This record gives sequence, C-alpha cells and structure tokens, in this order.
Amino acid sequence: MSAPVLVFGWGNPSRGDDALGPLFVEAVEAMKLPGIECLTDFQLQVEHALDLRRRSRILFVDASGTARPPFEFQPIAAARDDSFTTHSVSPQSVLQVFEDLEGRPAPPSWLLAIRGDSWELGTAPAPSANANLRAAIAAFTAWLPDL
Repeated sequence: MSAPVLVFGWGNPSRGDDALGPLFVEAVEAMKLPGIECLTDFQLQVEHALDLRRRSRILFVDASGTARPPFEFQPIAAARDDSFTTHSVSPQSVLQVFEDLEGRPAPPSWLLAIRGDSWELGTAPAPSANANLRAAIAAFTAWLPDL
C-alpha cells in the first residue's frame, strides 16, 4: 500500500552538490513521518509515473544550478516536453505520463529545487549546498502542517 504523500529526490550522490535530492530524502526518512513515502533515483524516468499512483501529494526534490539560493519551491503541473526522449526527464513530463496512463489529473505536486554550485565527480557537497539543504529541510517541516 502506498503512502498518500510521496517525496521523490533524485541526483548522483557521487557528484558533489548533485547529491542534494537524495540527501534531502534521507533527512525526511529519518523523521519517520506517518503517511510519507520516500524514493530516490539517479534521474527521473517515465516509469516513475507508476510511483505516483494512489498519492494525494507529490514533492519532487532536486539540486539546481539555476535556483535562487537557498532553494526554490513551487507547485508544478503536467506538461508535455521533449524531456521524455532525453537522458533527463522533467517532473512535469512524469506528471504528464501519469495523466496519459491513468486518464485523470496527477496529484497536486511541487518541485523543491535546492541550489548547488559544485558538480565534480567524487566530491562531497559544498558547505554552501549543505546550508541550502538545511534551509530546505526546515521549509519542508513548515510545509507539513498543510498536509
């Protein structure tokens, strides 16, 4: 049985700040919050649309080199884009695949883009990225009462 809220983070833990999505999910998992399921992967794929079934809310979490520090948090909607044919699928495209498969609207969804600046292979997240991660986790806990 699926939990009503899905927190889905992606990124490569071996590429510096790209680890922010999985690190965020680790922090949420450690909270052991009822009704929340956490998933991680290296990248989003169209198959992840199946993970959205039986959910009431979705939070997508990723590192971003373009987000304003410390993070950007915004609602997102299903959208057709070319990303489903590329190496990196957008959360909006995953939502669109869900709608195409299920024949109904995707659950309300948000994107949490945590600012990162360093992506070198074999490095740990930068101190600034860790500070941004802490700010994102604090914002998430403030968002929880809205669930």
